[in-house]
Amino acid sequence: MKKKGIFITGAMLAALSLGACGGENGAKDLTPTLSAEVVTNMPEATNTPQGNNPGENDGENNTEMEDQKMTSQELEAKWKEKFDGLELAETLKNIGYDTPVMTQRLGADPYAIVYEGRVYLYMTGDVVEYEADGVTVKNNSYSKINTLNVISSDDLVNWTDHGTIYAAGRNGAATWGNNSWAPAVAYKEIDGEMKFFVYFANGGNGIGVLTSDSPTGPFTDPIKRALISRSTPNCANVDWLFDPAVLVDDDGSAYIYFGGGVPAGKEENPGTGRVAKLGDDMISLDGDPIAFEIPYLFEDSGINKINGKYYYSYCTNWNVSEEGTKKYGFTNAQIAYMVSDNPMGPFTFEGVILKNPGTYYGCYGNNHHCMFEFNGEWYIAYHTQILERQMGISGGYRCTSITKVPVNADGTIPTIPSVDRQSLKQAKYLNPYEKVEAETMATMGGLSTTQEGMKSKYYGSGNMTLSEINSGDWLALYGVDFGDTGAKQFTAAVKAAGGQTGAIQIRLDSLNGEVVGYLEVSGSTNGEYREITVDLLKTVTGVHNLIFVFYGEEYNVDYWQFQ
Repeated sequence: MKKKGIFITGAMLAALSLGACGGENGAKDLTPTLSAEVVTNMPEATNTPQGNNPGENDGENNTEMEDQKMTSQELEAKWKEKFDGLELAETLKNIGYDTPVMTQRLGADPYAIVYEGRVYLYMTGDVVEYEADGVTVKNNSYSKINTLNVISSDDLVNWTDHGTIYAAGRNGAATWGNNSWAPAVAYKEIDGEMKFFVYFANGGNGIGVLTSDSPTGPFTDPIKRALISRSTPNCANVDWLFDPAVLVDDDGSAYIYFGGGVPAGKEENPGTGRVAKLGDDMISLDGDPIAFEIPYLFEDSGINKINGKYYYSYCTNWNVSEEGTKKYGFTNAQIAYMVSDNPMGPFTFEGVILKNPGTYYGCYGNNHHCMFEFNGEWYIAYHTQILERQMGISGGYRCTSITKVPVNADGTIPTIPSVDRQSLKQAKYLNPYEKVEAETMATMGGLSTTQEGMKSKYYGSGNMTLSEINSGDWLALYGVDFGDTGAKQFTAAVKAAGGQTGAIQIRLDSLNGEVVGYLEVSGSTNGEYREITVDLLKTVTGVHNLIFVFYGEEYNVDYWQFQ
């Protein structure tokens, strides 16, 4: 049985189940065609200009272009039979599904920023824990988590993997901390330079801050201690000192929201939510945190500014009484929101945005979210446990999904009636004539991604590549626009160890779709990245899903581009 994703270990394979939460049918539906649902969820067609040259290469790579020595027909004759009999890796996310956003790693507690036309998602790096036998999966204790995962997209369905931020722990930027949970991210121009800030929870006992010149790092710890701790005024009595959210207002002032927990007997008004103004440097507090009333607060602060008003959102607790439901309209572990004219409140309760994901998928668990605006539309990112059943495990391991949030003209937000795994409209088509990082994908089977060039005390994502490639692995990208003129050649930056040979097969629309080209990967790259260009079997025009199927082992792919 071929692996489904890199976070599925050999021990877990023995326990794999093809049962699915939310209706996915695992390997039984590997090759759906480009369905009507997928087509209607794509943007309007455009005429993508045909490119002439490969894009800028990564400075670390030896990328001297090398034309494939064989013709496209000779390559097809050499490799077609091997691919025809190839068993394809199973997937955790069928072609046509837009959620979860990634399957190569787990990711919880999502937080989004929009920067230079891209959505960057930061997620808690859930770690699968095992009993002493190394086979039995334990419940998620959250105590092993000290990294954050980062991905980005400009179309909401094809996501580029930026790897891992080593936030806390012995090998992290913040060596004083043990954990990194529930990141909040913001950016601000300071002294003429754009700076990025990641705020994370050190378990339930404090909040740290990291900073960088880039949304993907490297990140460093500017203050070498917690920004907010038990010694911070008005914070010692907060049950859970975690789950930050940050707002940078139009005038440059910034605010941080945090807290959670339910003291016994205080279910309706726990009193554990806090808000504080941040200093101009974003790494200090400008005044003491203050408490504000949040009905049935559990955890998970969110903050947005919509039409000049401040929207605070949060997860309700698991002790909502019948009277509470009648008064506020919510039940256990739902995302509710309040509104204020002032970023520090007081806030007035308004309603429910998102029910517990178990309502939609049948997988109940804690509810964590963030809202963000992209291209004039509002979205909510939230986590679920929908991958657990397909992985054959249970224990509270989470993945992130996105759905659209309807905001009425009067500023009210109705409850999202339903979500599914095909609910997003692709924001724009992918342009294949620009260099595309190979770790960009809508879904995949079997692949891993690797941070190359990692150095000691390097707290960013490094240069990411596709790695640990095995025969039958594959990836898919949605809505690729080849335009009217069409693509005639394909270039990829690849490297292979000496003596190793493999190939990349290019298919359209589905896993059993039309084959339009092959690119051979060989040990002649001498372990260095080299751009190899090959003619396609035909000119490819129009809009398609794009599928790469891999044959061979021990080679990496850095980026690709059509001409």
